[in-house]
Amino acid sequence: MSSQQVERGIAELYAMDPERADASIFGRRVDAGRRGFLQRSGLAAMSVLLGSSIPFWRNMPGGLIPAALADTAEPFVIPGKDGLRVLNDRPLNAETPAHLLDDRITPVERHFIRNNGFPPGAINASDWRLIIDGEVDQPLELSIADMRRDFAVVTYALQLECGGNGRAAFNPPARGNQWTVGAIGNSEWTGVRYRDLLRAAGIKDSAVYTGHYGADTHLSGQADKPPISRGIPIAKAMDPHTLVAFAMNGGPIHAMNGAPLRIVAPGWPGSCSQKWLNRIWVRKVIHDGAKMGGTSYRVPRYRVAPGQEVPEQHFRIIESMPVKSMITFPRSGIELSRGDSTLVIRGHAWAGEAAVRAVDISMDFGATWQRATLEAPANKYSWQHWRAALAFPAPGYYELWSRAVDELGRMQPFAIDWNPKGYLNNSMHRIAVRVTG
Repeated sequence: MSSQQVERGIAELYAMDPERADASIFGRRVDAGRRGFLQRSGLAAMSVLLGSSIPFWRNMPGGLIPAALADTAEPFVIPGKDGLRVLNDRPLNAETPAHLLDDRITPVERHFIRNNGFPPGAINASDWRLIIDGEVDQPLELSIADMRRDFAVVTYALQLECGGNGRAAFNPPARGNQWTVGAIGNSEWTGVRYRDLLRAAGIKDSAVYTGHYGADTHLSGQADKPPISRGIPIAKAMDPHTLVAFAMNGGPIHAMNGAPLRIVAPGWPGSCSQKWLNRIWVRKVIHDGAKMGGTSYRVPRYRVAPGQEVPEQHFRIIESMPVKSMITFPRSGIELSRGDSTLVIRGHAWAGEAAVRAVDISMDFGATWQRATLEAPANKYSWQHWRAALAFPAPGYYELWSRAVDELGRMQPFAIDWNPKGYLNNSMHRIAVRVTG
C-alpha cells in the first residue's frame, strides 16, 4: 500500500459521500436519467461480498449499502469463514485470533484473508487458463485439467504469513493493515510444482525472476491496473515446495484465498503467492510490477530510529520470514482456580526457510525459561507444534511468553527494531493467565 492510499470500511465511506463510495467500491456511476448504474466489475465485487448473485441488481439505487453488509456487527460476514476479525473491508482483510489457530492444519474457514483489490466475481475452474511467457522457449497456456493430467500432483502443509503480521505492535504506528498475530495459516495445499511448469515451458538461462498476475481488480476499478503483481527469484520458483495450487485441505480453494489457482511460495511473505493466478511472466530482470518497488514489502538495509525517514534506495526486498512462535491454547485471559493451577499450553513455531530448533516458555516475565516439547514439521515449510506443562506457584496474574529459536541460532526477541512499513514483527507472543485463590 502506498503512503497515499487510505483503506476505509464501507460504512465510513458511504457516510462521507454515498455517490463517491458507489464509484470507488462497486464501480457504480451516474448516467443521464439513471442513478448509480452498477457496472459488471462492481457487480462481481458485490456478489463476492454477499456470497450470491443479485437477480435484481439493475434496480439497486445509487448510495445503497446492501442490508447484508449494513446490518451486521462486523462490516459483513465472510461466506465460508468463521471467527475471523475483519480489519477493513476495502479491500477485505481479516485475521484469525490466536486461539482459533490451534489445529496443526489450519481449516479453510480459519485461514486469514489478505486482499489488495477486489476478487474476481463468478469463477469457473474448468474455463480457467494460466499463461506462462517471457524468458521461455515455448510459451504455455494451461488449464487446471492440463496440470492435473500432465504434471505430478503433490500435497504439502505449508505456512503462509503476511509480511505485515504483527504491524499493530509498532510504535510509532506503521501505516497499513493493523495485523496483530493472526495473519498466518498452515493449510494443506495441493497442486503442481512451479518448477515443473517452468521446465515444460523451456525456461531460458537468461531468466532471473518471475512476475505474477491475477484476475483481481484494482480498487480504482481500472481494468488495466493490477492491484498487486509481485514475483520471486528463479531459485525460489525452482524450490520443490513452491506450488501452483488448485486445492486447499483436499477441497476447492476458498474464493478469498485465491480460487481456483494460486501460487504458494512458503516461508516468504504471502504477497509472493499470487492469488487468482492467470499469468506467469518469466523475466531477465527483477520484476517491477505493482508493489514490487518503492517501500512495498521492503525493509531498510540497516537499523533505523523510530520514525526515521529512509531513502527508498536503502530498502531491500523481503524474502524469508523470521523465526516466530504463537500460543494457541489457552486463550489469553483464562482464569484458573488454585486447585487447578497446572496448565498444559500449546502452540506452533515456524522460521521461514529454516526449521525451528527449540521453543521455550516463561511465566515470570523472562527471568527463567522452560523448554517445550517440539514436534518435527510435517514437511519442510510446515509450522511445528509444541506443548509444555506449567505449574503456577501462587494465585495472581501471570504472563506466558513463547520464544522460538531456529536451526541457525536466531532467537525470537522480546521486541524488534522499528521499520517504516511495519514488516517482519517476530516479537515474542504473550498471553495473560489469572490464578484465583
